[in-house]
Amino acid sequence: MFHGESTHVLDAKFRLVVPKRIADHLGRGAEGAKTCFLTRGQDRCLYLFSKEGFERAMSSLRLASFGGDEQRAASRVFAANTFELELDGSGRVLVPEKLRSQLGEEREVVVIGNFGHAEIWGKRAWEEYQARNEGLLDRIDRILGDQGRAT
Repeated sequence: MFHGESTHVLDAKFRLVVPKRIADHLGRGAEGAKTCFLTRGQDRCLYLFSKEGFERAMSSLRLASFGGDEQRAASRVFAANTFELELDGSGRVLVPEKLRSQLGEEREVVVIGNFGHAEIWGKRAWEEYQARNEGLLDRIDRILGDQGRAT
């Protein structure tokens, strides 16, 4: 489960040091390096999944692709913008050129955990998003309904 928030700077080659709290939950590929799936997310961020998390997310998307034009289009665009990547020996992942526009021109990024996946945001975009939505926590019981009640 991914959680927390940290600020990082993409290096000159657009590599991101994956925070240890995220990297610890990633599996290893055939060569032994930690791997992740990086894809275009919603709200101008990138999603970072472990292999298991990506497979869970894809299972529902694959089924939805038989539902109609929009579901098929979403499935195709999502898959076309997904990359399986290895972390290098320093724990960095290269943000592919195709995904960089999601972050805008910023080199300073925020990595947040969002339970089943992590998200990578341009710092300003994250600050604006959080400022717009922070008040939702005061109403989380009403937003989640019965799902938000403690047991």
